[in-house]
Amino acid sequence: MKNNKAILTEGNVGNLIIKLTLPMIIGMMGFVVFNLVDTFYITRLGVNQTAALTFTFPVVLIVNNIALGLGLGTASVISRAVGEGDEKKVKELSTDSLLLAVLVVFICMIIGLNTIEPVFKLLGASTDTMIYIQKYMKIWYLGSSFVVVPIVGNNIIRALGDTKTPALIMLVSATTNLILDPFLIFGIGPFPKMGIAGAAIATVLARMISFLFALYILIKRDRIITIKLKKVSKIINAWKEILYIGIPSMITRMILPLANGIVTNIVSTYGLFAVAGYGIATRIEFFLLMIVRAMAAIIIPFVGQNYGAGKRNRVIESMKFCEKISLSLGVFTYFIMILFSKYVAFIFTSETEIVNIIVLYLMIVPLGYGLHGIFLTNTSILNAINKPIHASILTFFQIFIIYIPLVKILISTFYQFTADKISVLN
Repeated sequence: MKNNKAILTEGNVGNLIIKLTLPMIIGMMGFVVFNLVDTFYITRLGVNQTAALTFTFPVVLIVNNIALGLGLGTASVISRAVGEGDEKKVKELSTDSLLLAVLVVFICMIIGLNTIEPVFKLLGASTDTMIYIQKYMKIWYLGSSFVVVPIVGNNIIRALGDTKTPALIMLVSATTNLILDPFLIFGIGPFPKMGIAGAAIATVLARMISFLFALYILIKRDRIITIKLKKVSKIINAWKEILYIGIPSMITRMILPLANGIVTNIVSTYGLFAVAGYGIATRIEFFLLMIVRAMAAIIIPFVGQNYGAGKRNRVIESMKFCEKISLSLGVFTYFIMILFSKYVAFIFTSETEIVNIIVLYLMIVPLGYGLHGIFLTNTSILNAINKPIHASILTFFQIFIIYIPLVKILISTFYQFTADKISVLN
């Protein structure tokens, strides 16, 4: 390791959290840009290609969520080992986590390549769209190791207390994709026109660069990957430790897109304008919550190191700091949306009915952002201190016992009344 000291166990708690969060926000922006660029170019190819890319999103999201679950489990166990000062354990867990990532991605690739048609037929893809789905997903599955392994690798780097390098890796990957997409999709210069297959190749090449970058950091800079024979039983024990947190995290991450689908289905009963408004509003929401999402991600290595070092007072202090920041940002965002929600909505659409729905959403929902930020950081803390089941139960309770039933109950009585009020304001 470059440093054998747990760098997050000393110094001002608030300053450290801010220092860790800022690069994470930049990295998240890179991830958003990566996905928006593909969508931007493929919409220029035609309706079938656009629909094909849309159908791939949930499947790609599932694989990404599996990788993110593994990454979260990895970050939790390694950060605690760093806090304990056990350098040997840190190296072993880092190596074993990458082996686990390779095994998982191999299983996903084999299953994925052999189930493309039945899975996407189940999702409702037509024969015309299936042609383009096949072209995209065959390439994507073959290159999926370059998607999964860097996610786990970046979490190892974060567990050591470095959030700048993973952000840089994500930005380099996004920039590569941005440059390659038009050349490979439209056949600019010496490149052949490959359409949607070109988008898949650009994605794989961009991810390959992040893969190589992450491996270089782990092997050469931090010298944290060990290449030596170990007993299989030891490797399996390490995998169990990672998956104890990783599996509940994967399940939790699967719940969120499922819940979004259920709510979209409920909203769809009020027509296409309602669906469009809700869809745009939730995308705006991603940006509004980016700071607290970044903070929820970096709190895992921070708490893990301090928990492993036995510094529980710093864990409590970090929780209180995150709560204050979340509440302050929530109040600030709410008042900003009261003043500017209409102007924000017009950036995305000029359709009055859709604008009214976006404004309706942005003048109500941000009122709860402060408490939502506390929920996100506290469930991350539970994962960091090896209580993933508690975090998953809380998420399940929030989504299926509170959120979805309230949407179902309130939307029919509240939607029309409030929409009329917003319309009058406009």
